[in-house]
Amino acid sequence: MTSLVLATRNAGKLREMQQLVDEVPQLAGVDVVSVGSFADVDDVVETGVTFEENAALKAHAVARATGLPTIADDSGLSVDVLGGSPGVFSARWSGVHGADQANIDLLLAQTGDVPVERLAAHFTCCVVLALPDGMQRVRFGELHGRLTRNQRGANGFGYDPIFELPDGRSLAELTDEQKNAISHRGTALRLLQPDLVDVLKP
Repeated sequence: MTSLVLATRNAGKLREMQQLVDEVPQLAGVDVVSVGSFADVDDVVETGVTFEENAALKAHAVARATGLPTIADDSGLSVDVLGGSPGVFSARWSGVHGADQANIDLLLAQTGDVPVERLAAHFTCCVVLALPDGMQRVRFGELHGRLTRNQRGANGFGYDPIFELPDGRSLAELTDEQKNAISHRGTALRLLQPDLVDVLKP
C-alpha cells in the first residue's frame, strides 16, 4: 500500500481530490490521507506571493515532515476589474481565513458599482506533487466565467455561489461530478494524474 498525503484540512478540497485520484485505475492501491491525520505536522504559513510558491511551500514541508509523497494546491479567484484580486488572498480576503460568506460579501461590495457584464473572473489552481527528496511536479488549471450578484446553489465552497459559468449556472449549482469535470482544480489534478502514476507505481 502506497500512501499519498493531501496537504489540506479543507473538507471540500479533500473530497474533490479524493474523487480525482480514484478516477485512475493505476492508483487503485493508493491510500489517500489528509495532513490532518498527522498530529505532529504543523500548518504551513503561506508566505508566497504566487499560487505556485504557496503550493510548493506546503507540499515540500508536509513531504519532509511525513516522509511521504504529498500533493498541495493553492487556488483563488481573480476578478478582472480588481486587477486580478483577490488572487492568492482569496481565502482570507475579508481578513479571516476561510470566512466564505464574509469574503463573498466584501467582494460583492467592492464591485457593487460595476455593470454585471464587466465582472469577468477566473479561478486558478496550482497543484504541486512533492517527494521527501525534493522532487516536484507542478500543474495548473483555470476556469473562466464572471461574478453574479445573486448567490445560487448549495454545493461547493468559497466563491462558488457567486461564480457564474457561461451557461448561466453558478459553480455551486453543479454536482461534485459536474464540477470536477470542468473546475480549475479538476483540470490541474487531471494533468497531474500521469505524474502520480509515474511516481507512485509499484
